[in-house]
Amino acid sequence: MTSPTAQKQAARQVIDGHLGGLVGLSHAIHGHPETAFEEDRASAWTAEFLADAGFAVSTGVAGMPTAFAAETGSGPMVLAICAEYDALPGVGHACGHNIIAASAVGAGLGLAPLADELGITVRVLGTPAEEGGGGKVTMLDHGLFDDVRAAMMVHPWPSDWLEGTCLAVSHFDVTFAGRSAHASAAPFEGVNAGDALVIAQVAIGLLRQQLRPGDQVHGIVTDGGQAANIIPESATGRFMCRSLTLPGLALLEPRVMACFEAGGLATGSTFARHDLAPAYSHMESDPGLLAAYRSNAEELGRSFALDDEHAPRPTFSTDMANVSLAVPTIHPLVGIDAAGAVNHQPEFAAACITPSADAALRDGAVSMAWTVIDAAQPGSLRDRLLTG
Repeated sequence: MTSPTAQKQAARQVIDGHLGGLVGLSHAIHGHPETAFEEDRASAWTAEFLADAGFAVSTGVAGMPTAFAAETGSGPMVLAICAEYDALPGVGHACGHNIIAASAVGAGLGLAPLADELGITVRVLGTPAEEGGGGKVTMLDHGLFDDVRAAMMVHPWPSDWLEGTCLAVSHFDVTFAGRSAHASAAPFEGVNAGDALVIAQVAIGLLRQQLRPGDQVHGIVTDGGQAANIIPESATGRFMCRSLTLPGLALLEPRVMACFEAGGLATGSTFARHDLAPAYSHMESDPGLLAAYRSNAEELGRSFALDDEHAPRPTFSTDMANVSLAVPTIHPLVGIDAAGAVNHQPEFAAACITPSADAALRDGAVSMAWTVIDAAQPGSLRDRLLTG
């Protein structure tokens, strides 16, 4: 067996040899943003890149047309690298999932020639609908992670971080049903569903004073009526509740639901909730994998000074957190120069196809490949992952 240093050099050479294609993949996904469960082109392009490199690709896994699993190697240590590629409504790839997909492919390509020597199976998973659909949770439920010994991905951010504060979250729609009427001639004949939603939003705003640290509620009105002179018979909103842990989320949600019930009670409207995805959990990063990732990323020039300074961590939610409760997992943030913009802003979307973003793609791919190489070496980390 060649040395780990030689293995890492070989993996980097493969990634760099494909870098033009990987950047092209990232930019193509960015240029054709597709939202949750609609990632037809992004999924196909990502899967095809891996198939062309010799991976065995299965599409439509876990009952989701835009999910796939691509494998190479046959070793007993199965390592999963997750590729996200869904975009946000309105602002496209303002969370940089185009970079996530291409870096996952790059890491897989770098590891493929080494898989048998390392005694690993490399599984690149195309995971749809991270932005509110919970594709990874569905893949967990369908067994795509059952034999996985470790999972990882990198996520673009305005700065490098080993970890963020990952909040548990629920995504749901609320609908109030009332009765329409002429707003001038006979408003007393109507039941105003729009007012019910307004009352609920005001109640949530007042509730925020009593929320525990880490709890959050936010939402939008998606349908508030059709004309100003018609009492709206229906009103719909889309909301998210977040908390530091799943138990915390279980305590928060009934309080928020009481606000919606109050809106219905006050107006005479009926209220219904529709869950859009399984609940996302809090995250538990694997310390051994995280330490290996840090060492490898620092060798490429990345800095984790913010972690060392104990600066306030960025908060977000992801279905990768659910994976972390089942499988040793890491989800570091790879920094790009966003010129002061933050995720989910149009300016951040623009930054995700700059030279800085392309460099983050490459560094993320190399760092993940090197971390897998470290984890596969004989020793305590490999033993723990294989027996855990």
